[in-house]
Amino acid sequence: MTDTHRRPAKSIRILLAEDQGMMRGALALLLGLEEDMEVVAQVAAGDRIVSTALEARPDVALLDIELPGMSGLDAAALLREEVPDCRVLILTTFGRPGYLRRAMEAGASGFLVKDGPVEELAEAVRRILTGETVIDPALAAAALSSGPSPLTPRERDVLNAAVDGATVADIAAKVHLSESTVRNYLSSAIGKTGTRNRMEAVRSARQQGWL
Repeated sequence: MTDTHRRPAKSIRILLAEDQGMMRGALALLLGLEEDMEVVAQVAAGDRIVSTALEARPDVALLDIELPGMSGLDAAALLREEVPDCRVLILTTFGRPGYLRRAMEAGASGFLVKDGPVEELAEAVRRILTGETVIDPALAAAALSSGPSPLTPRERDVLNAAVDGATVADIAAKVHLSESTVRNYLSSAIGKTGTRNRMEAVRSARQQGWL
């Protein structure tokens, strides 16, 4: 007699990267209830994702974007190089068009926002393992209409270093550029974001998901 309740012989192995403990625990619990899924590793910091994936060898990595140590987007790009068999699904609170574009450039196979049902998330995990790309439909439409980021990599670096009211000298030291070059990049970034100063430029670029 066949046991219809038997778990599949091979579960989908999942790595979960989420800095909020309660959210991470809830996701692990809910995904663990799926018959064909197993959360084999959990991390709270972005700079632990690749090393943990090398040890746990997950099939899928579910990554938040805003993580301490390293962003989920940067970790996704490293995973593509270091653990190429692991598919990446970005799961974030921040459904910003710029984040979606950067996630796809980093090699992610999917991008969902956290307010969706767990059934949708579980199905997305299964679909990306078949080679599909799964993207939140509303976010995909917004990304198409917004266009790519106008910022160059250097302008993005300088704006990232400009948070918390950093001086031009502070920024120059962080990004290893001269102060005059930093001023030029800041001026260009302010112009491209249509803002009045560097802090407004940082806020605008973050809202668009360009940083």
